[in-house]
Amino acid sequence: MSETGERRQGIQSVGIGLRVLEVLASLNGAAALGAIAQASDLSASQAHRYLASLIAAGMARQDAATGRYELGSGALRLGLAALSRMDSFREAAIALTDYVAETGRTVQMGSLGPTGPIVVRWIMGTPAISTSLMVGSPLPLLSSATGHVFLAFRPEAATRQMVERETQPQFQSVDVESLRARVRRDGYSAIRGDLIPGLRATAVPIFDLQGEAVFTATVLATDVFKAEYDDQARERLIEVCYEITRATGGVRPA
Repeated sequence: MSETGERRQGIQSVGIGLRVLEVLASLNGAAALGAIAQASDLSASQAHRYLASLIAAGMARQDAATGRYELGSGALRLGLAALSRMDSFREAAIALTDYVAETGRTVQMGSLGPTGPIVVRWIMGTPAISTSLMVGSPLPLLSSATGHVFLAFRPEAATRQMVERETQPQFQSVDVESLRARVRRDGYSAIRGDLIPGLRATAVPIFDLQGEAVFTATVLATDVFKAEYDDQARERLIEVCYEITRATGGVRPA
């Protein structure tokens, strides 16, 4: 075989090995040889050969009792190394800037601080939206779309004190459990003028590896933008946030 042919065959073998590794990662736990072969579009003997190579490299392992295959410690180290080098904020900012260029809408990124949600980035659309909010501005948990998403998609312990503070007698009562359930069901929160009169806001979560909302992306609109286009902007934002979640190693909760 020529040197070019050997190189081509080597590249093909690496590609198939990576496909088998990806199948191992996608299956729900340890899997039998037949299931891996079928998902990899390989014969059982071919799959066994590639699995043996992956085991030798530490990327896979075989349970001695069941004979099933699972990801190895090498794959775990590789995944953790990739995650440690990934800047989720930067990835999100780039993707959301593209969204703003595509739609013309203004987007606000939020994060959850020790005292509540906070604005961490503004990406201004056209025409620009003028509000009193800016980077560093705090947001309420129970009366902002951004806050609703963190309420729904962060552990209750992380938001308990914020909820208690915002449900004191001097504040309007809120059915917190119903609010949390609604946002979890819908996957987003939309409000109209609740925080700032005339401002419509729809917040969508960006999830981390544990399925918790690490950031929110909130699309803002005023009467300049027709309300009938809000659904279209929201659906596109949901797609973008899902792409960001996947690109940064996050997972959407069931």
